[in-house]
Amino acid sequence: MSLLLKAATTTRQLIHKAPVLQQQLRYLNLLEFQSKDLLQKYGVAIQQFKVLDNSKDDTQAVQSFDCDEYVVKAQILAGGRGKGIFDNGFKGGVHITSNKSDVLSLSKQMIGNRLITKQTPKSGILVNKVMVARSVNITRETYLCILLDREHNGPVLIASPAGGMDIEAVAAETPEKIKTVPLSINKPIPEAVLLEVAKFLEFKGDTVQRCADEIQKLYTLFKAVDAVQIEINPLAETDNGEVISVDAKLNFDDNAEFRQKDIFALDTHEEDADPREVEASKYNLNYVAMDGNIGCLVNGAGLAMATMDIIKLNGGEPANFLDVGGGVKEDQVTKAFEILTSDPKVKGILVNVFGGIVNCATIANGIVAASKKLKLNVPLVVRLEGTNVTKAREILKKSGLPIQTASDLDDAAQKAVAAL
Repeated sequence: MSLLLKAATTTRQLIHKAPVLQQQLRYLNLLEFQSKDLLQKYGVAIQQFKVLDNSKDDTQAVQSFDCDEYVVKAQILAGGRGKGIFDNGFKGGVHITSNKSDVLSLSKQMIGNRLITKQTPKSGILVNKVMVARSVNITRETYLCILLDREHNGPVLIASPAGGMDIEAVAAETPEKIKTVPLSINKPIPEAVLLEVAKFLEFKGDTVQRCADEIQKLYTLFKAVDAVQIEINPLAETDNGEVISVDAKLNFDDNAEFRQKDIFALDTHEEDADPREVEASKYNLNYVAMDGNIGCLVNGAGLAMATMDIIKLNGGEPANFLDVGGGVKEDQVTKAFEILTSDPKVKGILVNVFGGIVNCATIANGIVAASKKLKLNVPLVVRLEGTNVTKAREILKKSGLPIQTASDLDDAAQKAVAAL
């Protein structure tokens, strides 16, 4: 149970971090209004909302949006917005007002300024959009999550009547308030299961069926968009009997990008993101900048970490983590070199490739093409092993380029450090 809950919360945390080193993954980042829009398209009940961006359309958007009370929220990929401070001195990235005329003035004090919270860099994150939502009177908060789980070999539903709080703490302190239900990926959730979960969440009367319907819609969405997690916290009950997904965290299978192009086109790269990481993701490369001066190009996260360790053991410092993956093509190798050499700290490059899936000759051709195109002027050490390695070595030798080859990883690291 704790592993499932950690998976749910860890996935949420990874959205705001650099790529993980365990495997090549690209995490899709959606702003709050984008997630709500996606839920709405699949019939999930949410708060009505408008999006403002300081354009000429803002006035009309607000005038046509009638509510008793408005929630005005800055749209950035960070938590703690309500207690944040803008670089212009304006306090709070979340405001509630019943005065429609205040909505535009609040949004104008947010958009174009940087919001600083406990989860942002010290300089904050630039706010480009503000979401204005209908305020709802929540009487009760529950928790619902659907995620893929290896242990169950498929999707699992996690539910708790204790919503709006840290779900791991709930599991640790009151495990009886957590319900786990394995789901079939090929079928809708049976009605009896839906009603059972709704009652476990302590919905009563007409809201039991409303909750059941919302869960089914969320599961339909989960499957339709190739999600690996949909976390609703809270799934709330309002004072007029509505069951609403107030806050949603969605994470998607990056391997499904080819059939979810519209969703992946929404990917938000914050201004503070390293542009090299952004560029690498466009070519399915996994890049994380570090503080050293030896650029690393490796296939496989485990080999990449071993390469960085060996460099440090030999007295050097890696400048990056760059995993090109198993299906790498020549143009990706060229792009990888462009990204490596764009870092002014890089004074040498070490290529360490074990050709299992990847063809070493492909890597060699890419190295030669990239070196010539970029007129590489830093030492380059290459260690290749595996599929088609003999041909790969011939390609490097015949290139006429000053490429140092290595017999093994330790030899490669020693040569890379010595070359500096």
